[in-house]
Amino acid sequence: MPPVSVAPTNTSVNSVNKGANKKSVTEVIVPVSTWRYKVIGLIFGGIFLGLVVRATYLQVIDRDYLQSQGNARYLRVQNEPPTRGVIRDRNGQPLAISTPVDSIWMNPSKILEQQKTYSYKKLGQLLGKSPNDILDLAERKKSREFVYLKRHLAPQDAKKVLALNVPGINSVREYKRYYPAAQVTGHVVGFTNIDNEGQEGLELVFNKQLKGRSGRTQVLRDRVGHVVEHVEQLSRVQHGEDVTVSIDARIQYLAHRHLEAAVKKHKANTASLVALNAKTGEVLAMVSMPDFNPNDRSTLKSRQFKNRSITDSFEPGSTMKPFTVAMALEAGVIAPQTIVDTEQGSLFIGGSRITDTKKLGKVTVNEVIKKSSNVGSAKIAMMMKPRDLYDTYSELGFGKKNKLTLKGEQRGILANRKFWRPIEHATMSYGYGLSVNTLQLARSYLALANDGVLLPVSLHPVDAPPKGERVFSKQTVAQVSKMLELAVSDTGTAPKARVDQYRVGGKTGTAHKVIDGKYQDDAYMSVFAGYAPLSDPELVLVVMIDDPRGVDYYGGLVAAPVFSDVMAGALRYMQVPPDNIDNKFNYQEKPVELMIARPTVVAADAQGGH
Repeated sequence: MPPVSVAPTNTSVNSVNKGANKKSVTEVIVPVSTWRYKVIGLIFGGIFLGLVVRATYLQVIDRDYLQSQGNARYLRVQNEPPTRGVIRDRNGQPLAISTPVDSIWMNPSKILEQQKTYSYKKLGQLLGKSPNDILDLAERKKSREFVYLKRHLAPQDAKKVLALNVPGINSVREYKRYYPAAQVTGHVVGFTNIDNEGQEGLELVFNKQLKGRSGRTQVLRDRVGHVVEHVEQLSRVQHGEDVTVSIDARIQYLAHRHLEAAVKKHKANTASLVALNAKTGEVLAMVSMPDFNPNDRSTLKSRQFKNRSITDSFEPGSTMKPFTVAMALEAGVIAPQTIVDTEQGSLFIGGSRITDTKKLGKVTVNEVIKKSSNVGSAKIAMMMKPRDLYDTYSELGFGKKNKLTLKGEQRGILANRKFWRPIEHATMSYGYGLSVNTLQLARSYLALANDGVLLPVSLHPVDAPPKGERVFSKQTVAQVSKMLELAVSDTGTAPKARVDQYRVGGKTGTAHKVIDGKYQDDAYMSVFAGYAPLSDPELVLVVMIDDPRGVDYYGGLVAAPVFSDVMAGALRYMQVPPDNIDNKFNYQEKPVELMIARPTVVAADAQGGH
């Protein structure tokens, strides 16, 4: 076949095929692409619309949900601790103050999250802990968000910790109690615990007034716990009130120094001292030994922070004799010059023996106090009923707690018997068979220093003398005071109690200690109680030294010198004018003579009928 007839046919066929192919491509591809775009567009459009709807719902309709979720993660309520009030002495001297400190805390979950990537070595060094200690604590407390790592760091030390920028480590401001006088006022002021709650002494007594109330502030923290914004103050912090007490820090320091020296010199076990304002009953000083430093309680033992002026009771010994004599003077059965036969220093009562340290023979009532005769005191007491002695002691506050609010005070022992054995009647007259604490004994001497009126004692400053109760007449007290002045004369039991340029009255007490229910031959309580200046008393002072182990043990040799040193300094601090510039002994005993119409010699059988 000729080639011309074939070519057109092929060309025609190819053209037709190409056209058919183009048509098929157009018919297949274009419709499929449009469908896909539409589906994808609808899907994305739906998603976008859903997001818009959801966002609108959360932002407008249910916005509290998002807010609560954010708050749960970053909004916190932070306590603002109050500053504890200052305790001041009567002259405004601070006895207890609060200083700002910082405590380091952690979020355990944050710490555990980083334990594989972060070293806690530097943090541990600053806090005195090993890295393992920190991680172990975080593991134990991982369910909590706030755990203390170190309490009460100095602010400069806390800054070093925060400078490490450890995630999950933060600080909180707190206050630590500081006691400027340390050991000097430790027993009376007391101390607080790490949470600033009063535990002992004045800190405990006035805790409610001192501690205040925490404030609450809502704060916003970042992811590592740092405060970035203070949102709202929920309640204002109420700082503690300052408290002023009757203590005179100058007298307290003086008493502490001399009592501490006496304890060391005489190798004593314990000791206590109380000083009272004779006209108001205010407690000016209260010291106990052994002492302690409330600023450092790392090695503290409970026996050290006992305020022995109120917690320890003892038999007061011969310091009770002035009250026995005052009672008899008040009853009119004796006079200062009445003669008492002391039976050469020995007297048997109901099979028991009473002795004096010296054979005094026949002496006046004045000399019974001056020479401290047990036999003489017993005979005077037994001229009256046992109940009379009990009632007098009870009126003086023995066997009762003082309303001083300090915790731990013992009431002592004053037996209220229906029937008294004669020996009990006799021994109670010179301070055996009853027990008192140092504060009780000091308060009882207020009745002698204040013209026979017994005042209440107080830890608060007193503007005017409080109302007291009369126990003895003014005339009786004047007579007893002269006897107590004789007791500190050169021939009395306590010449070491005298104070330069002041007239002083006081009485020694030396009592055998009771251990396991038995009196010990070689263990004593050495006591001195007195007041000055005698012409117009301003200060009552009692010193008790327990079990002196040196050469001396008598109250006149152990306790009386402490009384003299403290009284001398205190009177000058108080600017009390001297009443004996020439140091002349003003009272001279008159010749023995009958003062009342009664037998001048108290017979040995005077206890008949009792």
